[in-house]
Amino acid sequence: QESDTYLNFSTSTGTSPAMTLCLGLAVAARAETTFQWKMQSLWQAGSINQRIFEAFCERVGEMTDGRLQIEPLAVGSIVAYNETLDAVGAGLLDAQHGGTGYFAGKDAAFALIGDLSGGYETPHQMQTWFEYGGGKELARELFAAYGLYYIGGVWWGVESIPSKKPIRTLEDFKGVKIRTPEGMGQEIFKLIGAKGVNIPGAEVYTALERGVVDASDWGTLGMNQDLGYHKIAPYPLYPGFHSMPMADVAVNMERWNELPDDIKALVEMAVRDFAREMVERISLQDAEAAAAAESEGVELISWSADDRRKFREIAATVWAEYAARSPMAKRIYDSQISFLRRLGLLDATE
Repeated sequence: QESDTYLNFSTSTGTSPAMTLCLGLAVAARAETTFQWKMQSLWQAGSINQRIFEAFCERVGEMTDGRLQIEPLAVGSIVAYNETLDAVGAGLLDAQHGGTGYFAGKDAAFALIGDLSGGYETPHQMQTWFEYGGGKELARELFAAYGLYYIGGVWWGVESIPSKKPIRTLEDFKGVKIRTPEGMGQEIFKLIGAKGVNIPGAEVYTALERGVVDASDWGTLGMNQDLGYHKIAPYPLYPGFHSMPMADVAVNMERWNELPDDIKALVEMAVRDFAREMVERISLQDAEAAAAAESEGVELISWSADDRRKFREIAATVWAEYAARSPMAKRIYDSQISFLRRLGLLDATE
C-alpha cells in the first residue's frame, strides 16, 4: 500500500519516483541545516541584563531544535559598544543586541527611536507604538539602510536618577551637575538648568563620591542599587521619567535571508518574549529595591504629574531639533508625536 501511494503520487504530479526521492532528501537536508550566529550585546558580563540576553539565545536554540544556535557575547567582546552596527553590516558579527541610541552619530533617527527622552511613562506605551503604531516598520527601514534586518526592540524600564541632594521639582535641577552621555538627554538637562558632565560609566561611582557630579543618568533603580550608587546618592528619582531606552535585536541581512521561514517566525516570537522578560524582571528588581529603600536610608522621590509634563514639554523642543536633521528622523518624530497625543501625553498643539 505504501509503495502504491508513492507511485500514485509520483504519477499524479508528473514526477518520477527518483525525482520525488531526490526532492524528499533535499527537503530533509534543508530541515537539518544548522545556522550559527555570533551576537554581541550592550551588557556587561554577569549583569542581570546579560543573563536575560543569554537565556534568550538559549531559548532560540531550543525553539528551533538546535537549527539556529546563537553565541551570546558581552559588550566589547569583538568591537566597541558603538561599533556593532557597522560590524554586523560588514559581517564581522552576525547579529547585535545593541543600544539603538548609540548610533545617533550616523542618523538622528537612531536617537529618536532609541530613547525619546521624557516621552513615554511606561515601556508598555512605547511597545504599543512600536508594535501597532508603525515603529517597527520605521525601525526596519532605518536599519536596512545599513545592511541589517531589524527583528525587534527590547526595553528594560524607566531609568532612575540617583542624586546626592533632593530634586523634588523641575526647578531643583538648576545648577545640578549630572553625569549624562552626550546627545539628546544632555541637551534637555541643559535646558532645565542642569550642567551635563561627560564621564565614562566606570568612573560614575567615584565621581559621585568625590562630588565631581551631584547626580547621574545611568540605569533603573535596581541597576543603580546593584552598583552601590544609593550609598552615596540616597535621593533617587523613582518612578523615573527622563529616559526609557530601547535596545535592538538586529541581524546581518544576508544571514537573515538565508533562514527558512519557520525559523524566522520562531526568532521573531522569541524576541517579543525577550522584550517582555527584560521589562518584567527589571521591574521586579526595581520593586525589591524600592521596598528596601527606607531601611537602607534611601528616600525615593516621585515627581508630580505636573512636573513630569513640564519636563516632557521642554524635551519636545529638543526632539523637534533632532527631527530636522534627517528625513527618517522627521518621520519617526511625526509618528511618535501623533501617538503621544493619542495617549494624552501631549496636547494637540504641542
